[in-house]
Amino acid sequence: MTTPTLLIELLTEELPPKALNNLGSHFAAAVAEGLEKNELIEGAAQYTAYASPRRLAVQVKNVKPVQADCQIVKKGPAVASGMKDGVPTKALEGFARSASAKIEDLKIINDGRQDVFAYEYTQTGRPLGELLEDILNQAVKKLPIPKVMRWGSSTHTFVRPVHGLVALHGSEVVPVNVLGLQSRNFTLGHRFLSDGHIVLANADAYAEQLKNEGKVIASFAERKTAIQTALNQHAGRLNATVAANEALLDEVTALVEWPVVLEAGFEEHFLAVPQECLILTMQQNQKYFPLLDQNGKLMNRFLLVSNLQAEDPSHIIRGNERVLRARLADAEFFYKQDQKATLESRLPKLSQVVYHNKLGSQAERIERLAAISRHIAAALGADAGTAERATRLSKADLVTEMVGEFPELQGTMGKYYARLDGEGEEIANAVEQHYWPRFAGDKLPEGKIATAAALADKLETLVGIWGIGLIPSGDKDPYALRRSALGILRMLMNSDLSISDVLQAAYATFPAGKLADNTLSEVAEFMQARLAVLLQNDYPQDVVAAVLAKRPDRLNDLPAKLQAVEAFKKLPEAAALAAANKRVQNLLKKAGAELGAVNENLLQQTEEQALFAASQALQPKIDAALAAQDFQTALTGLAAIKPQVDAFFDGVMVMADDAAVKQNRLNLLNRLAGQMNAVADIALLGE
Repeated sequence: MTTPTLLIELLTEELPPKALNNLGSHFAAAVAEGLEKNELIEGAAQYTAYASPRRLAVQVKNVKPVQADCQIVKKGPAVASGMKDGVPTKALEGFARSASAKIEDLKIINDGRQDVFAYEYTQTGRPLGELLEDILNQAVKKLPIPKVMRWGSSTHTFVRPVHGLVALHGSEVVPVNVLGLQSRNFTLGHRFLSDGHIVLANADAYAEQLKNEGKVIASFAERKTAIQTALNQHAGRLNATVAANEALLDEVTALVEWPVVLEAGFEEHFLAVPQECLILTMQQNQKYFPLLDQNGKLMNRFLLVSNLQAEDPSHIIRGNERVLRARLADAEFFYKQDQKATLESRLPKLSQVVYHNKLGSQAERIERLAAISRHIAAALGADAGTAERATRLSKADLVTEMVGEFPELQGTMGKYYARLDGEGEEIANAVEQHYWPRFAGDKLPEGKIATAAALADKLETLVGIWGIGLIPSGDKDPYALRRSALGILRMLMNSDLSISDVLQAAYATFPAGKLADNTLSEVAEFMQARLAVLLQNDYPQDVVAAVLAKRPDRLNDLPAKLQAVEAFKKLPEAAALAAANKRVQNLLKKAGAELGAVNENLLQQTEEQALFAASQALQPKIDAALAAQDFQTALTGLAAIKPQVDAFFDGVMVMADDAAVKQNRLNLLNRLAGQMNAVADIALLGE
């Protein structure tokens, strides 16, 4: 029996570009999964997904025309309860009826616990044609479509109207009806470059026929590679690089079926506008690919991806240049208009911009940010006045024409306008960088003034929004407090600032009674939890837990501590010392006594005397290592006292009958716990 390829294609109207690749991969996976569950695939599922603006398709290899027959065993009641004195009970009769079998057709088998009646029969495999329709309907239902639509008089729904369905098994059409469409063996090619039906020879010929006869590259990945290659070739000829991110490349790939890369240009005078504005205009509004010279400066040439192939593409190029010229003229106008007023003169307008109805306007917020940034700048050893000036100007570009048109440019335009106003470079950079880091892995602000402004911005958001009860829960975090917390933590790890100090500084800027009383304690806990998430990307979970158990308030030495604990964990003595530390902590917790200094005169046994002597000798080494932030030495020194620790627990009864001796032994263990946990709670290692 042959197992040919199965091809499914939904021919649609233009699909949403930002969702196309995701829809294609989900559809293909769902069809393959359905075939696999129905045991219609020979071996492991091998499939290829296709997604273009007008189609979703999948090829699945080695699809059986019919399921294999299988042996079915239906188990019934136990022999003891199915037959009484040689007469079938009602339970057995009921089972026979449910299995459509006669009593004499039943067998007795052992189910591993007891003998039971069973009915064994061969179930004939069902053909692909009987199963495929349901598989396809289920695949369509599973697609991640946020909003569906109806078309014509149809009651069916999909992300876009569907006009054709191909279902080919090898060269045979599988008769199914999906979304009101009957399956067929032909499709359509490119909307403009192809004419008439493309009759598919077989399922394997799909991609090649579409390319050759229909001017359609059906594979999303293949189109993307073709576009990327052509972009790089054009840029190489101009000695330039393409300014494009993955999202733009994906979106353009989803907009075309037959990509043709063309080169175009715009007037040089537009380059006087900050290049971020021009790049954003080209990428966001027009889906063009800007070009940068060898110095990273924008050129007045750009690349576009057309969905048309023409002998003379000049009219396509001129049309796109004309559209872009209007966009760039708008950006140029906004830029010139904005220069008629300084950032400082715009500050009164911020009183009309609502930050949050419970926290006031942006102008009120600026006062809080200024106070926080002054405090942080002073703590960093920077000029508090400069930090305050930068912070006061940081939100002024929100009321400019350019940022009104392109909100993504907030901060960036503030930097340019600050320079034009004659502000110092330190202030201009801080105006831009006070939003940094904007996402995971983003750059940190450069310099103490920018750091003070950025910390102020994120701390005020975190403390203020949390304090009015808008706390993240589950996947809901509308004010991005998790992102703010991670940004704060990354900056604190690069400074000597204290978590508690900066949180208190932010909290103090809000009017009394404005925020919940427990805001600081809750935010501090939230920060510790986010810190664990941040560090677990680079260090083992138990190492992170051990270090954070000390609830560090200053984070600049965290990497050194984590590395030291990770190295300690690899020592042969580490596991035993961790177990001993856990035992020590349990004894101290259970005793609940007030602990003090060790009295040498009460050390009765040689094992406790030896442990005390070893602990005494170790203490100066730990103190010196901690003072030098040599955490590895502070930890590895513990290995030297492992024999004394083991001997103590083997030979000494801590909870002695004599209260004074017992107290002294607890004091000794408390001293040992302090040494063991000087860097981290090593009891947590290995958990």
